[in-house]
Amino acid sequence: MSNNCTDNHIDVEFDRAHIWHPYTSMTKPLPNYPVTHASGTRIHLQGGESLIDGMASWWSALHGYNHPKLNDALVSQTQQMSHVMFGGITHKPAVDLCKKLVELTPEPLEKVFLADGGSVSVEVAIKMAIQYWFSQGNQRKHKIMTPKKGYHGDTFAAMSVCDPVNSMHSMYQGFLPQQLFVSQPKSRFGESFDEQEANELNTYFAEHHQDAAAFIIEPIVQNAGGMNFYHPEYLKAVRKLCDHYDVLLICDEIATGFGRTGKLFAVEHADISPDIICVGKALTGGYMTLAATLTTDKVARGICEGEAGVLMHGPTFMGNPLACAVANASLNLLLENDWQQQVSNINQWLQGLTKCLCLDEVVDVRTLGAIGVVELNTNVDVAKIQKHFVKQGVWIRPFGKLVYLMPPFISSQNDIEQLCSAIYTAIDGKHY
Repeated sequence: MSNNCTDNHIDVEFDRAHIWHPYTSMTKPLPNYPVTHASGTRIHLQGGESLIDGMASWWSALHGYNHPKLNDALVSQTQQMSHVMFGGITHKPAVDLCKKLVELTPEPLEKVFLADGGSVSVEVAIKMAIQYWFSQGNQRKHKIMTPKKGYHGDTFAAMSVCDPVNSMHSMYQGFLPQQLFVSQPKSRFGESFDEQEANELNTYFAEHHQDAAAFIIEPIVQNAGGMNFYHPEYLKAVRKLCDHYDVLLICDEIATGFGRTGKLFAVEHADISPDIICVGKALTGGYMTLAATLTTDKVARGICEGEAGVLMHGPTFMGNPLACAVANASLNLLLENDWQQQVSNINQWLQGLTKCLCLDEVVDVRTLGAIGVVELNTNVDVAKIQKHFVKQGVWIRPFGKLVYLMPPFISSQNDIEQLCSAIYTAIDGKHY
């Protein structure tokens, strides 16, 4: 049956009038392009256009779309069970996945909590940290320390550790827990580290550690807060200070995990391990919503030997067998595909973005692993620039002053060259 048949027609007018899309107004909505199917690195629109995907569906579709091995894992699992509650029940897809996660993540992370999605995994991490100290008889340590310009999700505890002034959540500040914010990392990845940053961190820890349950940070790359690639020594300094001042370290690897920065996990750039780590997005290769929060035996025991005796969280779809089955297949595929070489190739091809540096509107071009960023001196008009991108046969969704790429790992050199060219022509032709 054709993908353009009448039964598959997408009612764009109904969508515009009734369906709320992410970060979009209902009164002045951004255009939404109707997708009929996707395969490999291509997204196909109802009008017949074929677009090279530069976003990997918000950084999750590492292996592209409609991958036969992931499809098979999903279909096969439906023949067994699509879902059972995780309370009082366990199953092979979940057990196998947790084994993989314990094996792949840095030691000594070994206790796994399966969550619905990235933001929920951050909520769980924050609850773990606060409950740990509560169980140790310390109710004062209930705040979370974090750098400015961070982003950790759209649920309430996660919003509270996003940038308090410059983020999309600033309007909620009166309703959110008041957290402890330090200056954003400034020393850039690949350049020299300014020791003054470590000194400033030390001063802040000395003043606030008695109130801090944990320090949460996106390792090496602050993503939605501005695509800031910072120096590994900053992360090393945070780890040392957390140890010295008895503060738990939470690393949010939801965007950076599973090879995106050139290391399997971004903490490896600094050769450190957190007390709690959050993973998501690419975990299922973009097929299902799933995330995980891993912690150490020390933290897990500290929580469960306390007054409550249990971690007080339990999502309805926790450990969903379909999601766990496809996550297992995706992680196997990641390791089979020589992801290091894939990411290295993409990084080399992303150097095509440096051509944009000759344009007056461009402030900076930076790349790390399979991430490429062009920073402009003004915010882009998303509707205008995406219209240009679709005409160029690519799918790229900028935000603020940043036009960036996080493509699938299976992207070809031709894919990346076309994506880079589309960004250059958009800026050069002022289609933004």
